[in-house]
Amino acid sequence: MSEPAYKRILLKLSGEALEGAPGNGGIDYAVLGRMCDEIAEVHRQGVQVALVVGGGNIFRGSTGVRSGVLDRPTADYMGMLATVINALAIQATLEKRGVLTRVMTAIEMRPVAEPYIRRRAVRHLEKGRIVIFGAGTGNPFFTTDTAAALRANEIGAEILMKATKVDGVYSADPHIHADATRYSRIDYITVLKENLNVMDATAISLCREYSLPILVFDINVPGNIVRAVQGETIGTLVTGG
Repeated sequence: MSEPAYKRILLKLSGEALEGAPGNGGIDYAVLGRMCDEIAEVHRQGVQVALVVGGGNIFRGSTGVRSGVLDRPTADYMGMLATVINALAIQATLEKRGVLTRVMTAIEMRPVAEPYIRRRAVRHLEKGRIVIFGAGTGNPFFTTDTAAALRANEIGAEILMKATKVDGVYSADPHIHADATRYSRIDYITVLKENLNVMDATAISLCREYSLPILVFDINVPGNIVRAVQGETIGTLVTGG
């Protein structure tokens, strides 16, 4: 196997990717195990790995907001707690594979995780621990995509890898438009101008401001995490052009 293309990465996992079949909800531990096998393999290659995970497999606040039952801040805080559940599941699964990890949360909950401190997170990475960031940014109105962009910049990651359920960025929704084109490479400005469904505008703008490349790829293809870290051409790379 060739040398990894990156020394430090931030991997963004969607919560829905952990549920296995769409709509199952919760955590499919077979799917989680396969993902953690790949993450552990990347770690064994000497890559410093940080993770941000969503919580959509457990709770989606938008449903409660649309129904009028929940206000947006309350729904967002509930979603943050869901991401911590996923972070702990990932931690336990990785440590079963002999990988040292730390979960750090933007909302303090000391009995289960460390509070997020940037210098401590970087030190964990330097000591060979995988760091899993939970609870998003700790603020309502910000997505876990924005949390991923923020943490990636804070820790000096070389790339933000968004592992999702689609194989890249398309000119339109490929499920609706059969003639949609998948980009192998695209720039931040085009993503923002055409409102392409990659990440929210805040996350894209933050990556653009600090020239942090984003790789969007399909997590459901076995081996894709390793391929991405090896620098193989998969998915869509979002850069400054």
